[in-house]
Amino acid sequence: MPDNVLRLEGLSKSYNVGTEIETEVLHGIDLSVNKGEFVAIIGPSGSGKSTLLNIIGLLDRPTSGKISITGHDTRDLSDASLTALRGKSIGFVFQYHCLITAFTAHENVMMPLLAQNEWPSVKIARRADELLDQVGLHRWRDNLAGNISGGQQQRVAIARALALNPAMVLADEPTGNLDTKSADSVFKLMREVNVKEGTTFLIVTHNLELADRCDRIVEVIDGRLSAGTRTSLRSSADGSQGPVLPKDPSAGLPAARE
Repeated sequence: MPDNVLRLEGLSKSYNVGTEIETEVLHGIDLSVNKGEFVAIIGPSGSGKSTLLNIIGLLDRPTSGKISITGHDTRDLSDASLTALRGKSIGFVFQYHCLITAFTAHENVMMPLLAQNEWPSVKIARRADELLDQVGLHRWRDNLAGNISGGQQQRVAIARALALNPAMVLADEPTGNLDTKSADSVFKLMREVNVKEGTTFLIVTHNLELADRCDRIVEVIDGRLSAGTRTSLRSSADGSQGPVLPKDPSAGLPAARE
């Protein structure tokens, strides 16, 4: 696998192209993310974060520019090829866990494996058990997803995202619907997976305290990446925070929030 798990070059996105109300929401974005990085994406509502995440997740196509995932140039890929690349290379965690509440935790984790239809059932069940062990939920494996706590649901969602050993996990406000204690626990779990497995994480968040515990912060403002980033020393597997380097005042970033 190349060092760049993700590479964006001149990425732009417009809606209503060719009409009088054509609107460009992303403007010439360049970004590289390496294997094993743990990156926060921040920015005000309406800044283009969700659009950017949808394009990175191969759920939408850019209007112009290039996106490469694990070295694969996606510009000329068919919809079927994009789906296959997304399934094998990218895991997703959402603010609202998106579990099937009528299924057990174990069955939810098995879903991506069943969709791939490549593994025998015994191997699928074993892989799901291993992942539930990893996220500390084996004793709840047979509980319906609707009968466990919000923090436990997000842990199941993380296990499901890791089912196919993706190179990169995209997490859209993964702690936004949780209380402070559960949010910290879920963040520490993602960080532990990142450190132990080398999985790349891109996390969209409004929680600046959690963002400061990431390796790098990328800020999106009005559809553009800010001129500079904040970088912290790699956090330990238990999620503790290393020293944070101050932003360069000349980097063109907005003033620190009060």
